[in-house]
Amino acid sequence: MIPQPTARRPARHPLAAALTLALLCGLPDAQAQAQAPAATTPPVGEAELLRRLDQLAAEVTQLRAQLSALQQQRVAAPAAPVAAPAAAPATPALAEAPASLPSGPATVLSSYGEINYNRPNRATQNTQVDLRRFVLGFQHRFDERTKLVTELEVEHSVSSAGDPGEVAIEQAFIEHQLTPTWAVRGGLFLVPMGLLNENHEPNAFFGVERNFVETAIIPSTWREGGVQLVGNLDHGLTLQLGLSTGFDLNKWDATSTEGAESPLGAIHQELALAKGRDLALFGAVNWRGVPGLQVGAGLFSGGATHGQAVAAARVTLWDLHARWTPGRWDLAALYSRGSINHTAALNAALVGSPTLIPQAFDGWYAQAGYHLWQRGSYALTPFARWEQFNTGRSYADLGPGLTPDTRPTERVLTLGANFQLTPGIVLKADWQRFRQNRDGDRTNLGLGWSF
Repeated sequence: MIPQPTARRPARHPLAAALTLALLCGLPDAQAQAQAPAATTPPVGEAELLRRLDQLAAEVTQLRAQLSALQQQRVAAPAAPVAAPAAAPATPALAEAPASLPSGPATVLSSYGEINYNRPNRATQNTQVDLRRFVLGFQHRFDERTKLVTELEVEHSVSSAGDPGEVAIEQAFIEHQLTPTWAVRGGLFLVPMGLLNENHEPNAFFGVERNFVETAIIPSTWREGGVQLVGNLDHGLTLQLGLSTGFDLNKWDATSTEGAESPLGAIHQELALAKGRDLALFGAVNWRGVPGLQVGAGLFSGGATHGQAVAAARVTLWDLHARWTPGRWDLAALYSRGSINHTAALNAALVGSPTLIPQAFDGWYAQAGYHLWQRGSYALTPFARWEQFNTGRSYADLGPGLTPDTRPTERVLTLGANFQLTPGIVLKADWQRFRQNRDGDRTNLGLGWSF
């Protein structure tokens, strides 16, 4: 006799529910036959019962195979986010959230690179073609809150003891999302300063070469090792605060011109056996509350002598920047200023050398681009940039005849165009005229990519 299901004990497994439903559907007259008088209802034969049981067993086997396939698909596929109802509460705290992988690939490969052609207008014998940089990056997401970000850079194509190239780790940090608003980064990361340092791919800026203010004053690309908090707040406000390694004034070479080209570029450490006795604090704020507008500022300050010099000097750098893209226009402006204190004591031992440590240095630029033409993936954007910078704005007083003269302010006009071949690939051409160093006048061509 086939048992009848009871209302008090519902099926607890999908297979049991399917079996029960199949029994009820397969034997629609069983209960009625059992309750009807025996004289009017012929009994179901044993052979018929066995046939129906075989049919139900085959159906249960099929349902079990389908259920097993669905379970395997759920295990293999990443967990998809579930849309919350309109009245759902805010996202729970970190400890309450699942640690499942998000949809999409867990590991993502990226790259960017630049090939540049520079032809001086006067000394044409110094024309150069250079694979300026080639970068491979990858990100790996461990779970929906934690990822690794890395970039490996090769400069000037070949790196060896007898070649000019260099291999460097540009970024290597872990980012963990603490809340929907705040994330923490730890490792080697780019310092949030200016418009270029964190966004330096060739299709992200105008011109073949990076602008002078954000290379001579802000030493882009500039990275430090430490910890950083990143907050994406309401109304388009982003805050970044951190503690990191800083500069090392003990590296200053007064016999070289490197410090005159970029004071901070000559003493940055790049987390290569970096001195860490004196650490630095930094912060940045950017507001994007209006579509197409970015307004921001950055500040970096920290000790730079690490107890190894006659005086404890501090390096401070700050900037103000803005970018606005109304319609076809792309407008940007930036000012940055750096200072080093107690340089009189540091320079006292360097008197007579060609490059002493400056007390202050600064620069600014204004830039305008116009999206003139577009057809399909092709796009042409002419631009103009005017910049002024001084890597030796002032020097500490060393006494009559000993204090260096203030360096002249260089002024550079750049006229050119970016041509987008397809999103991620850009061809560039520009012409640069220098006010002070007329030998620097040049024509530049470039090919860049980023993905």
